[in-house]
Amino acid sequence: MKYAVRFIKAKAVFLIATALAVITSIIVPPDKEYIGYVDFKTLACLLATLCVVCALKNIKFFTILARKIIHSTPNFRVCVLALLYITFIGSLFIANDMALITFLPLGWYVLHDTGNEKYTPWLFVLQNIAANLGGMLTPFGNPQNLYLYTKFNIPTLEFMGIMLWPFLLSVAMLTLSVFFFPKDKMELKGTEYFAFKPKRSAIYLVLFTLSILMVFSVIPYYIGLAIIIISVLILDRYALLRVDYFLILTFFMFFIFAGNMSRIDVIRNLLSALLEKNTLVFSALSCQFISNVPSAILLSQFTDNYRELLLGVNVGGTGTIIASLASLITFSEYCRCTEGGKKKYFAVFTLLNVIFLVTLLIFCSIL
Repeated sequence: MKYAVRFIKAKAVFLIATALAVITSIIVPPDKEYIGYVDFKTLACLLATLCVVCALKNIKFFTILARKIIHSTPNFRVCVLALLYITFIGSLFIANDMALITFLPLGWYVLHDTGNEKYTPWLFVLQNIAANLGGMLTPFGNPQNLYLYTKFNIPTLEFMGIMLWPFLLSVAMLTLSVFFFPKDKMELKGTEYFAFKPKRSAIYLVLFTLSILMVFSVIPYYIGLAIIIISVLILDRYALLRVDYFLILTFFMFFIFAGNMSRIDVIRNLLSALLEKNTLVFSALSCQFISNVPSAILLSQFTDNYRELLLGVNVGGTGTIIASLASLITFSEYCRCTEGGKKKYFAVFTLLNVIFLVTLLIFCSIL
């Protein structure tokens, strides 16, 4: 009984996603279209990156890198700013989910090694926002960008021109957010020595580069995933046991839920009517319920106003925990790193995401 309660608490988001998928599957019975719901490339890239990150964790790569950052920054506030910028820029080039998988562990080790664990909700949520907003500037920064860029044949310079000002505002807001953190000098809490393993680190970083190439479709995702899993299995099979497979399943269930929602006539008709009134606002609101990628796919069928749709599904990545499925990665990592504190996490998540969502929506409305 205790195990069941612990499981429910630890995997609450997965269970909710499963319930939503099952309920909508009753409304939209399974058929051959279900296979089109699932973005297998996204799942493969997530799994590949998780495998490599777990392997890097096992050789204390992030701990050693975190200590380098601690020693090279003058105080805690500047260190937090560096972490946010790293996540933000990482999202710009390797997409939001990959940036979070890569840099959340780095943030945790900084907090843990300096005894600042109480700031975990704040740092993780801000890193989450940085990842969700950082990729908005480029066509490949977020999956919804790539889809809309391709569907509407948006010229690259026009695309970047549309997203430039909200991108710059996001940078400014994230920079100001570091004032949540004290300007204290940092000292390492632990003195345990970890030896750097250059050869093993180099191999894992090559595998990580391979996972990035999968994101950009330089190599087929199924080939890249096979190479990574086999390599990690040979080098450190225990890393595969540390992978959060429930996170992959959670994404899968949300794909089913979002796909079913897009086929419910009442939902489709409602969204069509709302888009006619205000594409920007209602595309952002749609993200709060079915996530930004499904919203982009669904709403693009009902409007040619790609400018406001593009702004809406990017800004709409802030808000609820399912507004961007990448936010589930942050919550999963938070649960892994900490015991309890979920209410505080959701309070911080809601506060900061609402501030960013409302500010960016108002700003985009007057552009």
